[in-house]
Amino acid sequence: MDIIIRNVSATAIKKIDEKAKEKKISRQEFLKGQLETMAFFHEQTNRELQLENMLEKVLQMMGQCSSTMENMNDIMHELMGGDEPL
Repeated sequence: MDIIIRNVSATAIKKIDEKAKEKKISRQEFLKGQLETMAFFHEQTNRELQLENMLEKVLQMMGQCSSTMENMNDIMHELMGGDEPL
């Protein structure tokens, strides 16, 4: 599919051409890559946020499990009549 963009400043075109030349690709290839990246950026950002939220929940749950295990250890130690800490 084709996209036509009009009235782009000469300065912007020059910068685009410089970037494309650095990558040794045409202006068209450079702009196509930039547009495709931009199209998926929002989706990728949302996925990253979801993963960060999930990781935070997992870390919280691990902290709770650790505390519970420590409490259970203390209770078991008391029930076994131990005077020394585990």
